[in-house]
Amino acid sequence: MPPMTSAAAAGSPVDGLLATTTIVLSLVLAGWALVAALRHRPPDRVQFVGLAVLEVALLALAVVALVALGGGERPGEPGAFFGYLVTVVCLPPLAWVLARMEPTRWGSAIVCAICLVTPVVVVRLGQTWEVLGG
Repeated sequence: MPPMTSAAAAGSPVDGLLATTTIVLSLVLAGWALVAALRHRPPDRVQFVGLAVLEVALLALAVVALVALGGGERPGEPGAFFGYLVTVVCLPPLAWVLARMEPTRWGSAIVCAICLVTPVVVVRLGQTWEVLGG
């Protein structure tokens, strides 16, 4: 097993309680939206409020990452990291806009789908930070 670099040994700033919170929140919202879609219900206020809360949590995650960057820490894959960072912050607003454009059960399905993608992007964000060289 290769030796760990100091950044990987210290841990990722985008991994931990905040990342876990965003993942859980996103999965709960996906479940809520799935139930609504299966019941032929359009997106409701709970879904839109949930998307707003999820966005706040993701923005906090982005701020933590940017503060770590300002403190001299560096991700293992900077290009991929910044791509995932921008993507994860854009997902809830995208879900909100698309769900508002489709006020049917498919709007709830859109919220569900995007909320299922969000945890994957959060995990990849942490993985691209912790990549070891070579």
